[in-house]
Amino acid sequence: MFGVERTRTLLGPADPARNAAVAPPPVSAHELMAPAGETKGGGRRPVRPTRRLVLAAGTLAVAVGAVAVLQPFDRATPDAPAVALGSVLVPVAYEFESNASAAGPQLRALAGRLVDAEYDKQDRRYMYHHTKIWGDPVETSADGRHHIAYVGEWKVWQAVDGADGAQVSTQLEPQYPDQASRDYWQRELKKPRAVVGTPAPTLVPLPAEELPPLPVDRSELRDLLKVEHGAGAVTKEVSTVYGRYVVPRQTRAEVLRVLADIPGLRWRGQVTDRAGRRGVAVTYDDREHDQQNLLIFDPKTGELLAHELLTLAPMRLSTYQVFLDTGWSDRVG
Repeated sequence: MFGVERTRTLLGPADPARNAAVAPPPVSAHELMAPAGETKGGGRRPVRPTRRLVLAAGTLAVAVGAVAVLQPFDRATPDAPAVALGSVLVPVAYEFESNASAAGPQLRALAGRLVDAEYDKQDRRYMYHHTKIWGDPVETSADGRHHIAYVGEWKVWQAVDGADGAQVSTQLEPQYPDQASRDYWQRELKKPRAVVGTPAPTLVPLPAEELPPLPVDRSELRDLLKVEHGAGAVTKEVSTVYGRYVVPRQTRAEVLRVLADIPGLRWRGQVTDRAGRRGVAVTYDDREHDQQNLLIFDPKTGELLAHELLTLAPMRLSTYQVFLDTGWSDRVG
């Protein structure tokens, strides 16, 4: 489940409130999504676990002041991601939507042909990560019917030993699952929560944090990725590792081989992430929690491009993280 703890895990030392006590949410993510899956007869609608939400690259540069507009959710293709207006997203198809094969053989093949990433031949004082997260947290109206999903962007510099660092964070245009939610929150907040009028991002120092080196041994890497807790936990830990470390090629290959041994991961082929980049995807369908976990990798370097947790109900909100840039720096800022 995504929420306060998931946000803190993703942000690590970049979380400005990680030592603050946070009250539990009035509605769990599963309960929040449940009403959208109910039919008039009281049963659940059938879900389509292979449909996901993707924001076309062009919409990342939407004009200032644009608002969310609800439009028909027509099917697109992996080669031509659907266009979204404002903050309402349009589902696109995976390359393999049905009868997807086990991911193991494809992941092992990818691990065996990786090439260097841009940062692989560098070694400097600070690790740098530029990430963007949609839909974490999600806020719900008192009546439980209207939802708003916040969007943020982070640039984080962290010393290799965790001794010091800094971050820049920016709040961006939020998402809504439907027009009714958008209308409600625009009235409730009196004005759009958009980029317009928000304070300029500032560089905030980070406190020291113990940061152990990435393991080299396969068994230690399996422990770090919490393989014993199952595929859902592993996908979360993979995104955590890529959000905290600059992962070298050898370790990237080992991560793929660890994933290849995880039961339940399916190969979805070519996809396009929300930054418009081509990648290859694997998914894990968590039927118990009605969720799908998605990982998108660069098809050449094996770097993690994106991680998504999608609730398999017709409500159009998910938590989605993209890794826009990773590398090394001699200084912060």
